[in-house]
Amino acid sequence: MTSPDAKADLHFYLQSAREALLWKLEGLAEYDVRRPLTPTGTNLLGLVKHAAGVELGYLGDTFGRPSGEPLPWLDDGAEPNADMWATAEESRAYIVGLYRRAWSHADATIDALTLDTTGRVPWWPDGKDEVTLHHAVVRVIADTHRHAGHADILRELMDGAVGMRKGNDSMPPGDTAWWEKHRDRLEQAAQEAGRGT
Repeated sequence: MTSPDAKADLHFYLQSAREALLWKLEGLAEYDVRRPLTPTGTNLLGLVKHAAGVELGYLGDTFGRPSGEPLPWLDDGAEPNADMWATAEESRAYIVGLYRRAWSHADATIDALTLDTTGRVPWWPDGKDEVTLHHAVVRVIADTHRHAGHADILRELMDGAVGMRKGNDSMPPGDTAWWEKHRDRLEQAAQEAGRGT
């Protein structure tokens, strides 16, 4: 049995992750939102593109509610990992707009169905593809928060900007000198521990 506020709770955590992910793009140049910063090419705009596809899939197609949004990077025969980066032709405005439309479509699915509604995930194996709306929403929340965490790290590596959202960075107080001292202390502890093994 779920509480009457279960949908509201789930939506709150989903929306906070969505907004955190988009906030990481603010104030950055076009190059920086696309710049691959890990050996596997992880980049901010690619995370947003991926999150849009996840929402449209799990909270749309899975419940027989296709959005009609063309997602050629998810088609059979598409280049592997094509949902994790934006081509030069896919503008930031297009990707962000797609993500916002995905939110709207996903929210409509959540509003229209009960949490125990069963759907089928098209890309899961037959016989193991059944999922409740509750499970799908939790999965999307977990995925979005995971990628918001990736975005936190990428943005900090780029320009030092940190935090959960505008007006609430969720960080302990400290100026640049304090953080440098803190990082040096952690480095020293890591070196000491490394010598002990």
